[in-house]
Amino acid sequence: MSQTAIRIRELTKTYGNHRAVDGLDLDVHAGEVFALLGPNGAGKTTTVEILEGFRDRDGGEVSVLGTDPHGATRAWRDRIGIVLQTSGGLDLLTPREILRSTAKGYRASRDVDEVLEATGLTAKADDRISGLSGGQRRRMDVALGIVGRPELLFLDEPTTGFDPQARRDFWELIRGLAHDGTTILLTTHYLDEAEHLADRVGVIAGGRLLALDTPAALGGRQSQEATVSWEEGGTRQNVRTATPTTEVASLAARFGGEVPELTVTRPSLEDTYLGLIAPHVTDERQEVPA
Repeated sequence: MSQTAIRIRELTKTYGNHRAVDGLDLDVHAGEVFALLGPNGAGKTTTVEILEGFRDRDGGEVSVLGTDPHGATRAWRDRIGIVLQTSGGLDLLTPREILRSTAKGYRASRDVDEVLEATGLTAKADDRISGLSGGQRRRMDVALGIVGRPELLFLDEPTTGFDPQARRDFWELIRGLAHDGTTILLTTHYLDEAEHLADRVGVIAGGRLLALDTPAALGGRQSQEATVSWEEGGTRQNVRTATPTTEVASLAARFGGEVPELTVTRPSLEDTYLGLIAPHVTDERQEVPA
C-alpha cells in the first residue's frame, strides 16, 4: 500500500452560498478498501463525483491513478469501475446482453459468465431487467462496475436493497477483488459494512475530514473505556473501566467462577461515528448540484 491511488489536496466545491467541499485533504492507498462515511449533505457525493470525473471542482488538486480526472482520457476511464446508487433505461435487455455489450468497451474485461456467477445473477442471466427484484437490479449495477476488471472501483451505497445473506455474499466478492489488488472506494450508511470491509475509514461532515483511521482505532476506540456488565441481585450491573480484564477477574473471584450474564463491550464504530458527526447534523443540508 505504499503507492497512492487517490490524492486530494485542498479540494473545494461550492453550490451558491453553500460550500459542499471545504478544503478536503485525503489519500487512498493502492490496493486498500477505503470507506468514506458521513451524514447526508456532508460532501461525500460531490467528492466522489469529482474523483470520477463527472463534476468539476472549484479549487484544489486531485489525482486519481496518477491522472487529473477533469478532462481525463478514455484510457483512464478504462481503468476505473463505477457502481452508482441508481441506474435505469435497461429494462428490455437481459443481464447477459448488457454485460456482453459493456465488456466490449474494455481492453481486458472479465468473462461475462464469471461476473454473473460472482454477483449471483446466473439464474437470472437471460431474464429481462424489468422482471428483476430490487436487490437483483442492484447486483446488476455491481456487475456492470466490475466487468471491465478495474484497477479502482467506486461503490456508492452498493448493498442498498440486499437481504442479509446477499450482503454477506457481496462482502466476499469485495474481499476477493481487494485480494486481487483492486483499490476500492466505498460510501455506505451501513457501519457494519464499513467495519467488515474497510482497511481504513474517513469521516467527513461540512465538506471537511473529521477523522481518519482503521475501523478499530477510529476516534480512539481502542483506548476508550470498556463497559463490564453482569446480573446480580435481579438487576443489571455496569462498570466502566480502562482495565476490563482485571474487573472480570475480580468478579469471577467474587462469584467463585462464572459471572452471570457477563458482557464486556467497547464503543462500537457506530457509537464513535455518531459522536464525531453529532456537532454537524443540526446544520445538515443536502448537496445541491450546480
